[in-house]
Amino acid sequence: MKKYIIPITNPYSREKKDKENTLNKEEIIKIIEEHLEKIEDKDKNKTELIISIEPNYINKENLKIFKKYKVKTIELEIKSTNDYILKKLGMNYNLKDIKKASKLVRRHGFKLGHLIMIGLPESTKIDDINTAKTIVKMKPKIISVTPALVIKGTELEKEYQEQKYKPLTLVQAVEVCKDIVEIFNNKRIETIAIGYGFLDNDSEQLEIAGKVVDGPFHPSFRQLVESSLWYEAIVNKIKQLNVKVMQVEVIANPVDVNNVIGYKQENIEKLKDTYDVDLIVTPNENIKQGKSKINIIKTYQDFNG
Repeated sequence: MKKYIIPITNPYSREKKDKENTLNKEEIIKIIEEHLEKIEDKDKNKTELIISIEPNYINKENLKIFKKYKVKTIELEIKSTNDYILKKLGMNYNLKDIKKASKLVRRHGFKLGHLIMIGLPESTKIDDINTAKTIVKMKPKIISVTPALVIKGTELEKEYQEQKYKPLTLVQAVEVCKDIVEIFNNKRIETIAIGYGFLDNDSEQLEIAGKVVDGPFHPSFRQLVESSLWYEAIVNKIKQLNVKVMQVEVIANPVDVNNVIGYKQENIEKLKDTYDVDLIVTPNENIKQGKSKINIIKTYQDFNG
């Protein structure tokens, strides 16, 4: 089933919010209706609706609205769990509010999700990792992870122009996201989005792309992160051996093959350039998605023999 995120409070539209800027019941309904009109009739019964919203909007009245529209999942847009960072961003909530909203969502029968943002002003890699670890304790079923971007017309753009804020580079963002996604993978929490766009909401991604001033925006950001995870797994396997590996085979589900190979065959090239190892990727539908079997095909010891 396709997942369609309806952003009630869009995390990409502005990074700092006016405390008086709040949405009422009618405005929330309007946003939902506008998004439902974008879903083609043939997909209406094949689409899982996910509401993305800040925790301060979670109350019994709004939850009733979401039930009315048959929403199954509520993703809390929380950016960070660090109260200092949230206050600097001008958010209308803190960690206590996040925990309270998370419990309320689960108590009313919704599947709980969280959206976190890395590379925020004054946030370090350690802060971002700690946010992920704190989120795990709230037992969400799904997660979205995205780097902060400098968007036209936002407070963050002003800070950027005044050289008070510097966004993460693409390499930095991929590395942090890789470590965070690994935390969620280890707890079997599904990461439904990494980077930008809203899954089946293609128009949202195009809109964001046109407003980016600076930051680690990349149309294949998710693949960069997942490819990095596969590369690390392959290298760790090789390092466990006491012989010099010459050729390695990774057997993976066909869905994962492109990520194992890497964006523009990056993993193949990196293994060859860094370790002088040839990578062979073999698709096999009997391997579960996200899993793999790694075989050492040839070592230099074999070759010398």
